[in-house]
Amino acid sequence: MDAVPEQQPEQQAKEPKRKPKLVFEDPFDRQTSDDTDQGWGGAGESSGRGIDWYRSQRPPHHGE
Repeated sequence: MDAVPEQQPEQQAKEPKRKPKLVFEDPFDRQTSDDTDQGWGGAGESSGRGIDWYRSQRPPHHGE
């Protein structure tokens, strides 16, 4: 018989499971969308909120 014997379920369970691979690389070597002005909704876009709107959003504990 040239057939390869199939493993029994007990033998399959004894085989160690592969652990997830940890990749230790520098996270700062890649640019993300937050690294650009466009990612932050930068200078190219006008939100229509002027300095008066930001002053009106000041918390009361910050005073006048």
